[in-house]
Amino acid sequence: MAARVGVVVFPGSNCEHDVVQSVRALGAEAELVWHHQDDLGGVDAVVLPGGFAHGDYLRPGAIARFAPVLEAIARFAADGGPVVGICNGFQVLTEAGLLPGALQKNRGLRFVCETVELEVATDRSVLTGGVAPGTRLRVPVNHFEGNYTCDARTLAELRDDDRVVLRYVDNPNGSVDDIAGVCNAGRNVVGLMPHPERACDPLLGSTDGRVLLSALLGASVPC
Repeated sequence: MAARVGVVVFPGSNCEHDVVQSVRALGAEAELVWHHQDDLGGVDAVVLPGGFAHGDYLRPGAIARFAPVLEAIARFAADGGPVVGICNGFQVLTEAGLLPGALQKNRGLRFVCETVELEVATDRSVLTGGVAPGTRLRVPVNHFEGNYTCDARTLAELRDDDRVVLRYVDNPNGSVDDIAGVCNAGRNVVGLMPHPERACDPLLGSTDGRVLLSALLGASVPC
């Protein structure tokens, strides 16, 4: 049976169909889950896509974190369900307290839209299971507030617990410790600023995103 992936849609999301197309191309089923829903409908994994939820008013993700769907996602995550937040989705997960730290404006107050090189920092997450640490991937970024920050204690915990999932080889935004993605203590909730769904077709310049999304689907296959 193919994994069913729920892709969350907020007012202002703009990458949901990219995620749907990419996971379907990898053999999974995908369906849109609206922000006002309080039930995930039995999906096997959840992706919060990129975009500008609620117009990024206040700050990115600050309004979206109060949506009914976040309560359902929190329950799903507490039960061990795989959850991935991409770009704006990462911001929402930090605002909701499902991931530590925060995303602030890029170094130099510069919008970044380019393909970057990432290094897999751990294979102990739902997004990198089976991917050897040290593996390098070329994946696009597209953000203005993707500079990951956290206090010294949190950073030490992330390092000591092997919860930094991805690092930038050449940091494009000023993120502390070159962090491009982190996971929760349960390793089933991951946030990353790069867009793996935009690196799944050779016509887009890279298929390295398939490595990450395939790992997610592998962690999501129903029993």
